[in-house]
Amino acid sequence: MTTEGGLDVAKQITWLTEYIGKLQAAGIKVSLFIDPEEKQIAAAIECGADAVELYTGAYAEASLVANIDMQNAELKRIKQAVATAQRSDHQLLINAGHGLTRDNVNAIAQIEDVYELNICHALIADAIFVGLE
Repeated sequence: MTTEGGLDVAKQITWLTEYIGKLQAAGIKVSLFIDPEEKQIAAAIECGADAVELYTGAYAEASLVANIDMQNAELKRIKQAVATAQRSDHQLLINAGHGLTRDNVNAIAQIEDVYELNICHALIADAIFVGLE
């Protein structure tokens, strides 16, 4: 099961900080799936997350309906979130994903400081028709 949007970390800081601490004490790195918003980035850093995955679903939806203005606005929002995260904590790994496909991933892939993109579902779905090569 997945979400249609990032987790609201800002409303769960106390609980998440404790839980993340327990996971990290066991040697587990923690990534939080969040909307590309300053308050969510700040909350993820406050909780001690090792990484964040920025939700790209709104960008992907805009590309599906060929709404270039909305797609550009979402791309700008994602770029600003990456810059904010880097300024706030340069150790934080920044990933991105949700709804990305081989047709819309290029602009996201070009954002400097994004460590990893999550695009697996689309690639495997495409493989049915075009193969994994």
